[in-house]
Amino acid sequence: MTSPRPVHMSRERYSPGPELVERARTGRPTRTDAPSGVSAWLVTRHEDVRAVLGDANRFSSAGGARREDLASSRTDAAPSGESQLIDAASFMVGQDPPEHTRLRRLLTPEFTMRRMRVLEPRVRAVVDGVLDGMEDAGAPIDLVTGFALPIPSLVICELLGVPYSDREMFQRLSSVQLQFSASQDERTEAFLGLRTYMSALVNRHRSAPGDDLIGMLIREHHEDITHDELVGIALVLLIAGHETTANTLGAGTALLLEHPEQLAAIRDDHRRVDDAVEELLRFLAPVHSGLPRTVMSDTVVGGQEMKTGDLVTLSLPMANRDTNLVTAQDDFDISRKPVPHLAFGHGIHHCVGAPLARMEIRIALPALLRRFPDLRLDLDPAEIRFRDLAAVHGVASLPVAW
Repeated sequence: MTSPRPVHMSRERYSPGPELVERARTGRPTRTDAPSGVSAWLVTRHEDVRAVLGDANRFSSAGGARREDLASSRTDAAPSGESQLIDAASFMVGQDPPEHTRLRRLLTPEFTMRRMRVLEPRVRAVVDGVLDGMEDAGAPIDLVTGFALPIPSLVICELLGVPYSDREMFQRLSSVQLQFSASQDERTEAFLGLRTYMSALVNRHRSAPGDDLIGMLIREHHEDITHDELVGIALVLLIAGHETTANTLGAGTALLLEHPEQLAAIRDDHRRVDDAVEELLRFLAPVHSGLPRTVMSDTVVGGQEMKTGDLVTLSLPMANRDTNLVTAQDDFDISRKPVPHLAFGHGIHHCVGAPLARMEIRIALPALLRRFPDLRLDLDPAEIRFRDLAAVHGVASLPVAW
């Protein structure tokens, strides 16, 4: 039985769906249902979404109404709703300071711009290898499975020290995990499978820590991080590290193929690429909302009173199309001056892997377009299938030829 789609997950191709757009029209938060079925405030304005994301004291990632989830995550049961992505008690996205601060500090050095410059040659080699595979296989292919998924999967596997031979398993389980049309039992089974897999992998790394991120955390911070915390960190980086980037690469390529003049600009002028990546992220906003927040004390957001214990769900796609942020907000335009979009969130929970994701997109998309200058959709654009009821939005498949 298909689950009803929450309003904040309403999409129409690359854009927010009409129901979500209508809800956002007044700018004030409105009542909706969180994925768990609990009533929540839906916040859509850019200014208001930033305010919620930027204030962990008023809006908790782990407080109040989510304590039952936190308790269940310490047992063999998996937490419900979007928090089921990871063990909420053991990783940063489900925590507030000071626990969050401690764990974030351990990871931040691995995602600095200096570290990205060190990783860049390897990312370029990964991209070239995937493009070689596409060329050898010949057209037509599904660009999602032939390009968009392999690149971030290979990169995050190498970064973490996860065997790439296990990619089909963790991609399948993470796909179920993030698919809201799957039953609760199916999603729980996928969650437990992922957690069991990563726990065993961490144990193997303890016997011989390598130069990868898991090995580094074990060698340098074994006294500062528990086994469950390390498993949670590795899991969320593995899942988020390939799901979000893969969906941006897939949907981004489809969008560019529907805008050939902008595609040509990215392909032929390297100076256009950085701004183009930011516009793709703003326009696509693959993550609907992230975890709901809990109001920790009576407050007002966007003129709406909220009470202690209320849940707040945020719409990142609508925030990125706020008319106070951009003009012609529904137009895809790579010549637009970059704006402070929220595709990676904001505040203390801003995506720690954002520099890596940007680098992968910045390298992979132009390389694809230059290797295959005659790349084209192998179907009518109206027939492109998009992911429905998934925590990360994108194209389900993308048949292309050249």
